[in-house]
Amino acid sequence: MVGTEAEAKHLDTASLHVLMYQLAFVQGDSGAMSKQKAWAQEKQNEASLLFTEVATEAYEGKIHSARGLSRQAVESLSRDDFSSLGFAFADSGRREALLGNLSLAKTPASRPLTLKTDSRVRFLSALTTAQSQDSTLGQALAEELNKDFPDDTLVQSVFIPEIRAQLAMDHNDPSHAIELLNSVIPYQMGHDSLRSVYLRGQAYLAGHKGRAAAAEFERILDHREIVQNSLIGALAHLGLGRAYAMQGNTTKAKAAYQDFLTLWKDADSDIPILKQAKAEYANLK
Repeated sequence: MVGTEAEAKHLDTASLHVLMYQLAFVQGDSGAMSKQKAWAQEKQNEASLLFTEVATEAYEGKIHSARGLSRQAVESLSRDDFSSLGFAFADSGRREALLGNLSLAKTPASRPLTLKTDSRVRFLSALTTAQSQDSTLGQALAEELNKDFPDDTLVQSVFIPEIRAQLAMDHNDPSHAIELLNSVIPYQMGHDSLRSVYLRGQAYLAGHKGRAAAAEFERILDHREIVQNSLIGALAHLGLGRAYAMQGNTTKAKAAYQDFLTLWKDADSDIPILKQAKAEYANLK
């Protein structure tokens, strides 16, 4: 393995160990994951691995643990590391929004706006703001991003369409959201854990198109090597269950809900989306 060879030649970096941790996660190798965390602790270079561990805890529904690790990671960062700090706050807000904790999502999502952050961090802040149902600010942030990065392919073809799609969802217009996400298709398989695929699946659900929604969530579940320990990978099971239920396929719906609830068997009980999932599962007949 390339990572092991790099370690042996003392060419390893924090980024390499993050990748090795993520590979171990996909392979279900908890021992190898622990080895990477031990490396970070020994080198006193914990932040990057801590943020990766935050994602794993959230993937399993352990949001209280994820919040604690996130605070620990932020405390280990330099106060002038604006990019990493901005990402930490934006990622925290995005995670809370996905879980349905909209009131908790707004504050961390807005904090990067006071920092000198890059386009990705500004995008995550704008997307979370939109998902937190602050359409006015979300629209303003999208327009600002559009103005500041007119020639950036990622911003113009991925970030802006995703924000505007979320804004369309906020205004109960899933058809327009799907239309906006069409420009992301050429990039979706190589970018940020298939976030746009998940958003499209949500839009299809909102538009009562169960079959199309199922195809999007299945795409996520079929590509664990891309999604890795992203929270989206866990929530895709729930999305698939909802899509099958919408089609009237109770057998497949129950199986998908069970996959989600099994994955979150040790999850914190106060998560809004988990409460919804349990209620929906109980009503399946």
